Amino acid sequence: MGIQITGIGSFIPSTIAPNKGFENHDFYNEDGSPFGQENDVIIKKFKAITGIEERRYIKDKLVTSEIAHFAAEAAIQDAGIDKETLDYIIVAHNYGDVKFGTQQSDTVPSLASRVKHLLRIKNPSCVAYDILFGCPGWVEGMIQAQAFMKADMAKKCLVIGAEALSRVVDQHDRDSMIYSDGAGATVLEMKESNESDILGHCSATYAYDEAHFIYFGESNNQDSDARRYIKMYGRKIYEFALSNVPKAMKDCLDKSGVTIEDVKKIFIHQANEKMDEAIIDRFYKLYGMEPPEGILPMTIDKLGNSSVATVPTIYDLVVKGNLEGHEVNKGDIVIFASVGAGMNINAIVYRI
Repeated sequence: MGIQITGIGSFIPSTIAPNKGFENHDFYNEDGSPFGQENDVIIKKFKAITGIEERRYIKDKLVTSEIAHFAAEAAIQDAGIDKETLDYIIVAHNYGDVKFGTQQSDTVPSLASRVKHLLRIKNPSCVAYDILFGCPGWVEGMIQAQAFMKADMAKKCLVIGAEALSRVVDQHDRDSMIYSDGAGATVLEMKESNESDILGHCSATYAYDEAHFIYFGESNNQDSDARRYIKMYGRKIYEFALSNVPKAMKDCLDKSGVTIEDVKKIFIHQANEKMDEAIIDRFYKLYGMEPPEGILPMTIDKLGNSSVATVPTIYDLVVKGNLEGHEVNKGDIVIFASVGAGMNINAIVYRI
């Protein structure tokens, strides 16, 4: 028996927000003082560090549960299954449905229940629930789904990662340029053959000192309204990720029973281009190696950081031949890995 990804789908918003769109923003430091550089300099440095040239935002009329539904429909169609046979719908997000122009997050009913409603699934035995796990939420949802399957509690699961970070960013904070919107979904099925399977996984939460590295806080513009926004301590996150993510990936790979030479692609959360490249470099150095060329598909330059949606979206693009220079084939070994608010880290080794 093996656990196989039989369907994959994503929703990439059509609205492109290039870096030049931030040229007229008023940026402030955390203490409310004006940022001491011209915006064109800020944007140039931002691009050099993160690799981001543009990002995607959803249209004003949409919310997170709706784009989650779009990705889910695509994954179900790709899998060719009857949606009524799904045992679980797991939706990873962080901020719920935030309507355009409003301040309140709406999570009742759960986004998973809303997706099930939009899919028009009648079967009450199809259980729908949300998972809050920071950016690693989709990977964690996959881990939970395979646990249900191994425990003979499920045969088919739909795992979705969706987020609209454009609704919770502080326009006066330079970090607002990192975030974007999107959704990705996968259908997992238990199959008689074990040709495809999840070979290993790991998860960890570091909360003793690290719990508030990413948090909700007030605007850097102290004259603005009382609304709160996504905030982060970027340098602390960078150092944390470089110190902990490569070791977690190695632990996962070592438990899987396959070698580093067997890995064809690594699909890692797209938060910062330089950080991701440094993580992969340190991961391979743990094995006394240099990363092979083309091991790391990247979309952050055009899609930005869409939180829980980044990993399934990249995988969807590569599987369907829509990311130039990258492909995967049946039997290939890949790694999914992520790091984010919590601070949480996880990884999966998967044989396609």
